[in-house]
Amino acid sequence: MAEPAAPPEEPWLNVLGSRDLPNWLANEQISLAFTTYQAGKLFLLGRHPDGRLATFERTFPRCMGLWADGQTIWMSSQYQIWRLENGLQPGQLYQGADRLYIPRVGYTTGDLDVHDLSIEVDGRVVFVNTRFGCLATLSERNSFKPLWKPPFLSRLLPEDRCHLNGMALVEGRAKYFTAVSQSDVADGWRDRRRDGGCIIDCQSSSIVATGLSMPHSPRFYQGYLWVLNSGTGELGYIDIAKGKFEPVTFCPGYLRGMTFSGDYAIVGLSRPRHDATFGGLDLDDRLASHNADAQCGLQIIDLHSGSVSHWLRLEGVVTELYDVVTLPNVTRPMALGFKTDEIQRLITMDEM
Repeated sequence: MAEPAAPPEEPWLNVLGSRDLPNWLANEQISLAFTTYQAGKLFLLGRHPDGRLATFERTFPRCMGLWADGQTIWMSSQYQIWRLENGLQPGQLYQGADRLYIPRVGYTTGDLDVHDLSIEVDGRVVFVNTRFGCLATLSERNSFKPLWKPPFLSRLLPEDRCHLNGMALVEGRAKYFTAVSQSDVADGWRDRRRDGGCIIDCQSSSIVATGLSMPHSPRFYQGYLWVLNSGTGELGYIDIAKGKFEPVTFCPGYLRGMTFSGDYAIVGLSRPRHDATFGGLDLDDRLASHNADAQCGLQIIDLHSGSVSHWLRLEGVVTELYDVVTLPNVTRPMALGFKTDEIQRLITMDEM
């Protein structure tokens, strides 16, 4: 008797997009890149010539913070910071892609738990060194060069005292930071998750807002300081004069990662782990009041109405996202990784 056929394997990931998401990407003339440190993946989202969504992924352990301008991507990972460069000439395609991001430079930092990362107006790489609780930049000889620490931290130690995580640039310089608490003891932020979050102005070392719940991803855009109040699932902005968070919309997930295109915010949603980090937050009650489960994916929100215009959902092994950026004037991006020999065989050169 013949053996029964084995059941088909479930796909490791299903990517579902709202009906008009590809058209929105086309109208905005962008693609998207986003990271999941939980599964160690950099995802690139674009469009096929027939209008379908094109998704691509590469493996980088614990990849988190992103910065991009269309030609270059900077990304933090478990113990390195990577610079990926587009290896294609204008008009050139590679397997149908109009961008091919190649990891050209990797800075070995050690495990700093680097969260947000950005490039200042003069080209300096700056990043949130969460383990030490400071703003830092790259060093030619050492793991990092500290630039600033919050006023409530007495020392720079690898103790993740306040869980400094997010950074917003204003006029090309790092200015606003999010922290889960103002704790000054090792791992002290975990005891202040519900309402101990704050926003700090590093240029004046002043606290501009308090009472937040695990805030992430501050971004200064169109004259507003936007922030994700992750513990309540809310996107909003800070009324700096009043030091108050003004919610704009609720999203069904733990929010991390935010970027903008035109009059839209693109935010990342995660399904929270029910552990000492994520359990017991107001987000649980908000989800229950909406009769909803937490989602993993992206939501594209109209800043004027607060409504969700488009969405992307990830179902499968990926349950948490960290950061998202736009790739302007990119239709279908790809990248090289280290798990195949493709990165050995593809060689490009400058003109003589």
